[in-house]
Amino acid sequence: MSFDEEWSAARATAATNVSMRLNHVPVEPGGGGGGDLELNQDHIGAIGSEAYKLHTRLLTDGKHAATATTEAAGALTKEGFASGAALLKAHTTWESQVKTLVAACANISNGLNYSLSSHAKDEQQLHADFSASAIDQYLK
Repeated sequence: MSFDEEWSAARATAATNVSMRLNHVPVEPGGGGGGDLELNQDHIGAIGSEAYKLHTRLLTDGKHAATATTEAAGALTKEGFASGAALLKAHTTWESQVKTLVAACANISNGLNYSLSSHAKDEQQLHADFSASAIDQYLK
């Protein structure tokens, strides 16, 4: 069997095994754009800013009742009430959850800030690379 015959047979076999290939995202009725990923820096910046604001507020507002709660739990426990231990447990759980939420907000804010700066650097590098290459002549 020659190479051309073998190649034709391989192509025919491959063609029968392929059912469908998508090269784009279909446009949905009523709108919707193409399948390109779009990075809108204004929107991402706004989300990062809100995450930072929430982080800052949670650091203070999440703890505003800590002293009063601890004192109340201590006083209830001293008087022999089981609710004192329960209140302290609820307070400990609350503190743990606030710390988790504060960390999540920080991760979101920092991650989005990093994404924006990284994207800007990548864009600058691509622009510099294309400007220095022969491809730039064809793009003008």
